[in-house]
Amino acid sequence: MEISKELADAINDQINFELYSAYIYLSMAAWLEENNLPGMAHWMEVQFDEEYSHAIRFYRHVIERGGRVIFKAIDAPQTEWESALDVFETAYEHEKVVTARIYKIGEIADSEGDKGAQGMLQWFYNEQVEEEVNTSTIRDNLKRAGDSKQILFMLDRELGARPAAPAPPAESMT
Repeated sequence: MEISKELADAINDQINFELYSAYIYLSMAAWLEENNLPGMAHWMEVQFDEEYSHAIRFYRHVIERGGRVIFKAIDAPQTEWESALDVFETAYEHEKVVTARIYKIGEIADSEGDKGAQGMLQWFYNEQVEEEVNTSTIRDNLKRAGDSKQILFMLDRELGARPAAPAPPAESMT
């Protein structure tokens, strides 16, 4: 089944948004590095890789379904935050936006009865639960830490141990 123009357009928008998300996380990593939080910066670099792989996953779906991928300009990301807590609060709020956008794509796929897109999107639904839990948990830990430099140091070390994101498979990802 060839992908509809409406669904391809929605996924194209999401491809660009995933690339924008990657850009945001790399900006966060840079800010964290500048503020001597290399473990948290590493966590954000891994997040950058994940967001890029999400864009590729959507890209492959459109291509494999006979659609056309069209790239648009990517907005400049935020570059300043008040604290590590502010960074992770921003990340959590951003992930909630990503989730809502993916659900809207799902509504289009459902209305069209596009089983291929519905199957592909199921992976993203599960991924977004994980993304929101991860960012909100780190945010909550930073809230509990308050002004404790020792706890901040421990969290930074813990987040620095995050394994690298796996590369997307070379074969079909739909």
